[in-house]
Amino acid sequence: MNGEIVSKIKFPSPNPNIRLWIVTYLSNKLKVKGLLAEPIEQGSYDGFLYLRGGIKNVGKVRVGRIVQFASEGFVVMAPFYRGNQGGEGNEDFAGDDRFDAIAALEILKKHQMVKSQRIHVFGFSRGGVMALLAGIVSDEVRSIVTWGGVSDMFLTYVERVDLRKMMKRVIGGSPTKFPKRYVWRTPLYELEKLNSSVLIIHGVRDKNVSVEHAYRLEKRLKELQKPVESWYFQEFTHYFPPAINRETVHKLCNWMKNQ
Repeated sequence: MNGEIVSKIKFPSPNPNIRLWIVTYLSNKLKVKGLLAEPIEQGSYDGFLYLRGGIKNVGKVRVGRIVQFASEGFVVMAPFYRGNQGGEGNEDFAGDDRFDAIAALEILKKHQMVKSQRIHVFGFSRGGVMALLAGIVSDEVRSIVTWGGVSDMFLTYVERVDLRKMMKRVIGGSPTKFPKRYVWRTPLYELEKLNSSVLIIHGVRDKNVSVEHAYRLEKRLKELQKPVESWYFQEFTHYFPPAINRETVHKLCNWMKNQ
C-alpha cells in the first residue's frame, strides 16, 4: 500500500528539539527511503513535504535543511526518491518518482502529530516540478512553495545543455522525439487541476533554473485564476546568501501557516 511505512530507524539530530528518522516506505511496491523530522514537543502540527532538487548524489536531502523547516513548527517528510541511498528502483526525473512524493504525502496525512487537512509542499529546483505534480494529483495539499523551481521540462532541456545527456538517458530521448514524455513531466499543462495556493520564489540571476520557469508558472496560474504569489530577488542566483536564505525560510513558513 502506497505510503505504508516498512521501517523507521532513529537518526542523530543536530537539534535537541527535533527527532529524526530514516524511513523506508512503499511507493508503487518499491521500498523507498526518506527522512522524517518531528518536533519533540507533543502537539498538533502542519505537515511539510520537502522535495529535493537534482538527481542521484546532486542535490541530496540535507539534514540541516530539514531540521531548519521542522524547527519552524512542522512535521517534515523528505523523500530521497527511488534508487537513492538504499532505496529500490531507479530515479526518473519527475517521471514515476513523482509517486514517491505522493506516497510521502500519505505518511504525513496519517501521522499522529499532523493536522491532516493542513499539509504543505515545498520544492527546490527540480523539486519544484515534483511539488506541482504532487499538488495536481492530491487535492488535499494546502499550499505549494516552489523555490528556484523547474516548471517546464522542455525549457530545462533547451537551457541546460549539460543535462541533455542525462535527460535523454533517463527520459528515453529528446523532447523532439518523445514530446509526450516531456509533457507528462511538465505541470504547466495540468495546472487547472491544482487546488493549492502557490508561492513562487526565484532569483532573477539564476543560471541553473532560469527565472523564465517562474514567469511561465505565474502567467499560467494567473490565466487560470489560481491563487499565486511571487517573490523575485533581482540580485540573487540559484543560491541565496545564508542570512537572506534563513530570513526567506522563516517568511515562507509563515506564508504557509496563513494559507
